[in-house]
Amino acid sequence: MNTTIYQPEWETMSQDALALLQLARLKKTLSHAISNCQFHRERFQEAQIQPGDLTSLDDLKRLPSMGKEDIRQAYPTALLCESPTLLREMHMSSGSTGSPIAMLYTQGDLDQWAVCMARCYSMAGGRPSDPVQITPSFGLFNGGFGMYHGARALGLLVIPTGAGNTARQIKLARDFGTKILTGVVSYGIRIMEELQALGGTLPQLTYGIFGAEAFSENMKNQLEKGLNIEAFNIYGMTETGGVGTLGQDCPDHSGIHVWEDHYLVEVCDRESGERLPDGKEGELYVTSLTRSAMPVIRFRTGDLTRVLSRQRCACGRTHIRIAPIIGRVDDMLIVKGINFFPTQVEQALMEIPGVKPNYQIIIEERQGVKDVRINVEAESTVTGFTVAKHLKERLGFSPKGDVFTPGSLPRQEGKATRVFYKILD
Repeated sequence: MNTTIYQPEWETMSQDALALLQLARLKKTLSHAISNCQFHRERFQEAQIQPGDLTSLDDLKRLPSMGKEDIRQAYPTALLCESPTLLREMHMSSGSTGSPIAMLYTQGDLDQWAVCMARCYSMAGGRPSDPVQITPSFGLFNGGFGMYHGARALGLLVIPTGAGNTARQIKLARDFGTKILTGVVSYGIRIMEELQALGGTLPQLTYGIFGAEAFSENMKNQLEKGLNIEAFNIYGMTETGGVGTLGQDCPDHSGIHVWEDHYLVEVCDRESGERLPDGKEGELYVTSLTRSAMPVIRFRTGDLTRVLSRQRCACGRTHIRIAPIIGRVDDMLIVKGINFFPTQVEQALMEIPGVKPNYQIIIEERQGVKDVRINVEAESTVTGFTVAKHLKERLGFSPKGDVFTPGSLPRQEGKATRVFYKILD
């Protein structure tokens, strides 16, 4: 038996059995939401569809969708489907692009979150008593607590450092033999840089679980080389219940496994909302099947991906695999008629020998005309011409920009800001 599978009876279900389970859980979730929440009740009445009308999973496309704005407008509790007396925890997004998004949890929701995260830890190679260092912050952001709930469920030794004080992070990892490192992608890079500056290694560190930011394959490779680890891409968001709720890639690294016994996913056209065939890129829609306080139904995530496979993976799991998220619908940048995502810039930069992982994408606007400047850190052998030429070949345009010595561009202890906007006179 594959010992990386935390719940083999669920993670390796046959497709037929999984489909029957999903349909039953979908109907139960719909009935629960319609019975207990005015928002869901009104939109299903408007769509003239009820849970009993569903005869197969294909009927999912008949259901009305919902988006981030719906959740923002419902703040703080208008989407609640349970009695407030049953609530045990809450988390909230930063609200950087509008009103905040809150997620409320019953004990059952917390247990579900812990199971999903324990699966992720186990899939990465974690075993009971392994030391795990949790660098996401413990607060309204769900990262630290989600990692904690899952670690407790699997029986890991929790080192709850939170973000910041990178030199101490490294000391604790050495002192307590950290085997699994968790964090946002950019903070993993920060630890790698600090470790290189201090000298030495983290001999017990074996696995890294990173999320919260889309990151390119080349950035992942740099992390693996710099920290001497195997890196995993974890997926989840506030609206689905937090980090790890949706899934992670396995040791085969052939896509992100979505926990299909807990979530139904669809890839849909960004404009029409029509479901797309497997392999075609579109926006991910998510329906939660086992969450009680605030279930989401055909939630438009804004994340861009595609279905890679529905076949049994080499790891033994039968759940769907999707491509790593390349960006968000609202992350797309348009400069001089060229559309691109920050992750495409990152992927191209990391292909250039000598370029370091810290960079800035600056969108400059003068009298309504936009241009792009890309600043990078690199070794002395890298010139601005080299960077511009490679980006021209990979992205189709030559940005302005400068090459800085390693360590000179600003850094954040947590989630990195990569894109900046500047209005010029």
